[in-house]
Amino acid sequence: MPLPMTRIILYVQDVATLTAFYRRYFDLRVVEEIANEWAVLDAGAVELALHRAGPAFRHVAPVRPARTGNTKLVFTIGADIAAHRDCLAQDRVTVRDLKRYDGFACTMYDGVDPGGNVFQVMQPD
Repeated sequence: MPLPMTRIILYVQDVATLTAFYRRYFDLRVVEEIANEWAVLDAGAVELALHRAGPAFRHVAPVRPARTGNTKLVFTIGADIAAHRDCLAQDRVTVRDLKRYDGFACTMYDGVDPGGNVFQVMQPD
């Protein structure tokens, strides 16, 4: 029997900024929080937890958002992906153009959150 994944933890420099980002643009609800240290956001079947990086990493310059990480957070939107992308772009969030791939029945775009984490938004046909 497979074990279900229930939570992904990202170690971050600024819990409050990322919590605000995912609440504003992805409408994720905070279900658990320790101010400036820890936040758990309800992202559906999997929770997104933001954990402040340990003391040794707190003053390290954040990785520049180069889209080179080995992780991508993927969100599904039911309609109007272009408007969602445009909203982020107007607020100066780094987002790429809408794209499609042969054999994959959805439209998608990638972006980078304020902590340098790569995300993708996809809309099934």
